[in-house]
Amino acid sequence: MAGGKPTPSSSSSFSVPRSLLALAAVTLISLTFLTLRSLRSPPQATVIVDAADPISSSSPSPPSSSVYHSPEVFPMNYAEMERRFRVYVYPDGDPGTYYQTPRKLTGKYASEGYFFQNIREGRFRTEDPDEADLFFVPISCHKMRGKGISYENMTIIVKNYVEGLINKYPYWNRTLGADHFFVTCHDVGVRAFEGLPLLVKNSIRVVCSPSYDVGYIPHKDVALPQVLQPFALPRGGNNIENRTILGFWAGHRNSKIRVILARVWENDTELAISNNRISRAIGELVYQKQFYRTKFCICPGGSQVNSARIADSIHYGCIPVILSNYYDLPFNDILDWRKFSIILKESDVYQLKSVLKSISNEEFIALHNSLVEVQKHFEWHSPPQPYDAFHMVMYELWLRHHVIKY
Repeated sequence: MAGGKPTPSSSSSFSVPRSLLALAAVTLISLTFLTLRSLRSPPQATVIVDAADPISSSSPSPPSSSVYHSPEVFPMNYAEMERRFRVYVYPDGDPGTYYQTPRKLTGKYASEGYFFQNIREGRFRTEDPDEADLFFVPISCHKMRGKGISYENMTIIVKNYVEGLINKYPYWNRTLGADHFFVTCHDVGVRAFEGLPLLVKNSIRVVCSPSYDVGYIPHKDVALPQVLQPFALPRGGNNIENRTILGFWAGHRNSKIRVILARVWENDTELAISNNRISRAIGELVYQKQFYRTKFCICPGGSQVNSARIADSIHYGCIPVILSNYYDLPFNDILDWRKFSIILKESDVYQLKSVLKSISNEEFIALHNSLVEVQKHFEWHSPPQPYDAFHMVMYELWLRHHVIKY
């Protein structure tokens, strides 16, 4: 034949297009399978941990419960904080008087003392101010109060001390103090810093009195949990069957809401409400043991919105009932308080009993289970332990340092 080449048949002339069609079909099927698989199992975010970092082997398993607003994000950010967060503590001041060393680690203002102690014991402190994310102003107003210093003299001491730091170091002026923080639990201590308006306005205030009355600014300042340590009795666990008292409160009538609470409910047979602290004369630790026997512990504000009673309730396994028109609760942007507490307005005090009785047993068990899970966040230790109160405060500071740029 002409050219000496065979003429391809009609079937062989379409072999390449058919191959392409088959390949496209296989690809489409594979993509469909992967898409359906991804819908069933969402990809998990991965945290890269430095193998040389000791926290990778010493830290407990990260939490993943719904008591957190972002249960997936929190453990990842927490791990990042552990690796990277650094705080510079100003070395100035006399350790024997008001600076660096808190007065004690006991009592209802122990949180201030524990933070001062923990910042020295933890991994976050740096001696190099150039690598610091935040700067700690280490002046203990609680210790000043213990020495009998008046409020007016406290204000002068704080003002002179901070102005001395401003004049000696360049760090304050870079942000006008926005990357500085101080810690105080006592309400007098909060007032002592008011003599320096720039500090109140710009710096991060870690305080136990998170109320508008003291100029507290949410999302800038941090609510420090007021914890009465050491606890007199161990943690209250899943002993739900022993909690036969509906509600409990005993304390001083040093606020309007407490006066109303006592007046309306002190004679009720299902609510154990007393307008005075339980006297030790009637038995040892009667007040604390009452927490073990109660389902809901009423936590009205006193002279300030904060109260050590909230941390007591959590520790002893009694669901706290927050009775306040405004309280920026500790770790409020991390923990979902509605999963382990009841939050009411002060006007709800008149319907208190009906509100508590409307909570089903299943709802109470869920609240109690979540409460047990958050107990570790409301305890201080020396040295600090992962996820304890100190680390939660540091996490709050870590969240805030990201908004500071210079």
